Amino acid sequence: MMETTAGVAAEPLTLGQDDHDSLQAHFHAGISADEIEQVFHLKRAQPTLQAFTALFHGGADGVLIRLLVLRELAADTSTTAFSRADINQKLSYLIPESLETVLTRLRSHSLLAWDAQAAVYRVTPMARNVLSSLDTLLSMGQADDDAEMGFLLSQVAGAQAVGGVTVEQLKHLLGRLVELTEEFRDAIASGSEFRLRTSQAKWHMACDWVEKGSEILRAITSDERADSATHKAAQAIGRAQSALLNMQGMFSRALNQIERQRVHLGQSGLSTTDVKRWLLAHDDLSSLAQGAIDRPVMPLFVTPAEMIDVAETELLAERSASTGPSGLPQGEDAPLTINDGPAIQAELDDWLARLADFANLGNFPSFSEHGPKTVPIQDSLLPASFAVASYRASMLPLLGDAAEASLQGATAQLARLPITFTPTDEMVQLNDPHVFAMSIATLSLDLESGPADDK
Repeated sequence: MMETTAGVAAEPLTLGQDDHDSLQAHFHAGISADEIEQVFHLKRAQPTLQAFTALFHGGADGVLIRLLVLRELAADTSTTAFSRADINQKLSYLIPESLETVLTRLRSHSLLAWDAQAAVYRVTPMARNVLSSLDTLLSMGQADDDAEMGFLLSQVAGAQAVGGVTVEQLKHLLGRLVELTEEFRDAIASGSEFRLRTSQAKWHMACDWVEKGSEILRAITSDERADSATHKAAQAIGRAQSALLNMQGMFSRALNQIERQRVHLGQSGLSTTDVKRWLLAHDDLSSLAQGAIDRPVMPLFVTPAEMIDVAETELLAERSASTGPSGLPQGEDAPLTINDGPAIQAELDDWLARLADFANLGNFPSFSEHGPKTVPIQDSLLPASFAVASYRASMLPLLGDAAEASLQGATAQLARLPITFTPTDEMVQLNDPHVFAMSIATLSLDLESGPADDK
């Protein structure tokens, strides 16, 4: 019997015969639930599972109130016992009926202990363990861990510190590493630049956790007390970490391939990536169409009567016999067209001549034969309009490209020039009428490659 106001604590729930029969109903005939190893482990942890059930069973609002009451009582370290008057004062913002319901539920599931002689409540060790695990998970969830490895690694580290790491904890970490590796491979295979860059940022965060976990794995593998299953799981995690770290080259190759295939929109210097990034910056794309249509579209509807009238007219109309052409039509000269567009090939030839002049130690801005054999990128791209400077900059990644150098044409000649392009992530402001800023980069002469190939 359970007293609802304050007195006798309810007996802890146990797995009775009815519960065992309902559990057995989920298994095939001839298979006993007790023969499953995981069922044995879960049954052994029944008190802990009941504590979580008491907290999280029911609606979301009820769960929040139970956690609120238990966390408020556990956070008070000035005393270990709380009278009902103390609880009412501490949780005065709750109505008495709701507070009484929560206290009764927590007490009946051994999360709060009632001392009848002293007439006080005490937070049980089970409740503190449950709150500690929840606080760890909640704190890791607020740390912007896109890789979602922080909590798993903290569990392994904590267990290793007290000498109680389990194979199940290591398998959870291993499973997350395998999932991340497959996720990154799918992103690379997709060919999407935005998905690649998002996954690359997530990969960097995962590598930070891998670096922190390497010391823990070394401690586990060197521990003589660990069994063979623990050693195998730790070694499997090491192999998964190596596979994860080796994906940096795959990301770089995929992004470089996208950079080579980037499509520029005419002479504007903009690419399709810039357009997509600009569109993604708008929360409401439909707002871009405001003012684009002067008047709404007026749909025209045809009723069956009009359709019949048109059909009768077409059927009853007298049609003259169609006489086909007696011969072939007379030939006509093709119309002359004048290409008013910019001469892309001429611009490419001029750009190739400038770089070849640099490669042959000729006259080049900010460069002399006795001076340094490196020039800032802005001295080679400018002076020029923004469109021409952007077009020249889009050609720079081809320098030193072995695949492109094996082909024929102007871009192949550009790739064979003994010039090295070294970009950085920083920007520098320029005193130029067309270009406000440009990435800090340099062009350097590769003397070991010999003079440029002008063929």
